[in-house]
Amino acid sequence: MYMSRGSRTAILAVCATVLLATSACGDDQPEEATTQQVRLYGTDGNMLNSYPEELKDRANLVDGMKGTTPLTPLPEDFKNRLRSVDSKLTDYLYAAEAYDAVVISALAAQLAGSTDPADIAKQIVGVTNDGTRCGTVNQCLRLAREGTDIEYRSVSITRAGFTDAGEPATASYATLHFDGQQLNDAKTEFVGAGDESTASTKKPPAGKRQTGNFPDPASGAPLVLGGLLPRTGDLALAYPPIAAGAELAIKEINAAGGVLAEDVVWIDGDDGTNPAVAKATVASHVAAGVHVIIGAGASGISTAVLEDVVAAGLILFSPSNTAATLTEANDDGLYFRTAPPDSLQGRALADVILRDGPHKIAIVARKDSYGEGLQEAVRAELERAGFGGDTVQLLGYAPGEDAEAAPIDFTDGAKQIKDFGADAVLIVGFGESAAVIRALAEADVPLTALGS
Repeated sequence: MYMSRGSRTAILAVCATVLLATSACGDDQPEEATTQQVRLYGTDGNMLNSYPEELKDRANLVDGMKGTTPLTPLPEDFKNRLRSVDSKLTDYLYAAEAYDAVVISALAAQLAGSTDPADIAKQIVGVTNDGTRCGTVNQCLRLAREGTDIEYRSVSITRAGFTDAGEPATASYATLHFDGQQLNDAKTEFVGAGDESTASTKKPPAGKRQTGNFPDPASGAPLVLGGLLPRTGDLALAYPPIAAGAELAIKEINAAGGVLAEDVVWIDGDDGTNPAVAKATVASHVAAGVHVIIGAGASGISTAVLEDVVAAGLILFSPSNTAATLTEANDDGLYFRTAPPDSLQGRALADVILRDGPHKIAIVARKDSYGEGLQEAVRAELERAGFGGDTVQLLGYAPGEDAEAAPIDFTDGAKQIKDFGADAVLIVGFGESAAVIRALAEADVPLTALGS
């Protein structure tokens, strides 16, 4: 529940009166009792079971940290299927979105009767809206082979389909809690966001009926998908579930007879959470004849490579980009995502922070389209709730090209937060953001569950 600044001021005045009255009773209270504890909050880039490993010997600093991530309640059957391709999975962040990005691409190609990216792109939004509803790969591919307009619903696409811009009209967010060094699933809460009325109502071209069980030479089959996922770099901690989702989708599509009577081909590729690495991978995919690129992992990387992808006439379909700026990207209708924009996450995240009744909030973000975009979205929501001016502090850091070789130095930022007197710190970043938490601890900022 949001509280106006006037209400908070009144409450603080009463509290101050009570504190003055009680302090007159004696001076024997321990000094620690008046120390203002600082709560940590995170986002989808760091609210993962693998994140504490980034803190190495200070992993216990995440104890008590809370945050949000785009996540829908995943059926146990889906989790089991994911574990069938990666038995070591500990997180499921963006696994459903990766699965759906691959499946939607396959269904669009089948309906288009072609692997031409321009033809596939014209079907993608329509696959999720206003047709015969289907929810499994087998069922949806069967309908698509008959040329039937479909409305795909699955693990991440549940309430409504895509908007005209090619992104989810609605989303589900989870509030996550670290208990010790693991996320406590029992405390996870889900909340819906978005507006079903923003889903596209445009009709796609009529689907083409497949004739026979052999590929039509004119179709250009097989469909070739290329990965542009963060195997390395700052977002590598999110790679396992994304990769598992994509691999599971390819496996199930081909088990159901493939697309255009041939198995879908997957060519792996790393985005490195680095524009140079990602651009090299895109160039390799172009040379290899890829039709649809699944990725990139980070919004900033997609922004960096989008021009190259569009120039090559390929589709870029990300399962994990959330920067709101990508909604209006100059993409010639070739960019899509199954992850919702941060304009929706900002509202959910601000609500999580405000529930704890903070007085001063610091928001630390990596300097890229993801970090700065979400930082601004949360700031705007906090301002609507009465926080602004001297109650919100905005800080940023340059992530660098190799955080492992040269970790970010947030010493000055940690001192600024301590001097500001923040009792809530939101960290918007990926694996490299662990350096922010370490710096806060080293500056003697009293975190809620300060590690030894």
